[in-house]
Amino acid sequence: MITWGVISSAMAIVRTPAEFYALRFLLGVAEAGFFPGVIYYLSRWFPARERASAVSRFMTATAVSGIVGGPLSGALFTLDGVGGLAGWQWIFVAEGIPSIVLGVSTLFFLTDRPEEARWLSAAEREHLEATMRGETDDIARQGHVSLRDALLHPTVWLLGLLSFTLLVGLYSISFWLPQIVKAFSGRDNVEVAFLSAIPYVAAAIAMVLVSAHSDSKQERCMHIAFAALVGAAGLAASSIVQAPIPGLIALSGAAVGVFSAIPVFWSLPTAFLTGTPAAGAIALINSLGNLGGFAGPYLIGRVRDVTGGFTGSLLAIAGLLVGSAALAVRLRRMR
Repeated sequence: MITWGVISSAMAIVRTPAEFYALRFLLGVAEAGFFPGVIYYLSRWFPARERASAVSRFMTATAVSGIVGGPLSGALFTLDGVGGLAGWQWIFVAEGIPSIVLGVSTLFFLTDRPEEARWLSAAEREHLEATMRGETDDIARQGHVSLRDALLHPTVWLLGLLSFTLLVGLYSISFWLPQIVKAFSGRDNVEVAFLSAIPYVAAAIAMVLVSAHSDSKQERCMHIAFAALVGAAGLAASSIVQAPIPGLIALSGAAVGVFSAIPVFWSLPTAFLTGTPAAGAIALINSLGNLGGFAGPYLIGRVRDVTGGFTGSLLAIAGLLVGSAALAVRLRRMR
């Protein structure tokens, strides 16, 4: 996170295309370990029966950043000329600093394992250690899985494909939401920033509720499938509506579906893997999934350039989310 924040802030001094590409590449390198690291970290602290809720509470930060990010960036952009910096430079500097501060704070406030947590009582530490050790032993009794076995496991690759399709939807919404809202609303940039926050509010609430329901029922795959279908329906509807209110309702449905599926999804890898094999599998799944972070926004942009609108691209992404639902059902049968 520290490196991530430094590189992000350094984007403010970019002057040439080569510098831009170099820093964006390094930003990806810095970011790569964060999300899979957090997912693995949570698997060391939360029992499997509570893991979807734990991941959803962590991932509400993604939705909240969508709520705060637009208006904050708009406000920072008004600082154009202050201190000799352009508005876009202020955005990179100001939004990179929190990552540095929180990264440093992590070194002092987070502990690797429950047994090191002095903010828990001795009884709480012992109970949590015993619970997590019991789950690890249960997985171990099913047979030893090496890191190599985990990376070649068919289920891991199927999870990677499912992650890819879900993240195509997630990043497509995250990258293009303001422009889609602007296209059907015709509002100015400030109004679009606030309107774009509405789907993220809905998503933040829904992802916690859906994950809690998944934990209570101890069922994962059908929750993912249903959420993906809701996301597909929302994107399909948003491709045909033109009025602002129906458009925002449709986009909110799309965000609710996609954002709700992902925390439940991330409870799956650690349900059958632990230790180093789990860490490696999570990293592989995340790497495959993040290819969707490139494919989704690129697909929308290319189709928009060719057709002059968002209809075709949104329908294509909706089709991929239907594929996500089919993959989730397939996983359920495999399990």
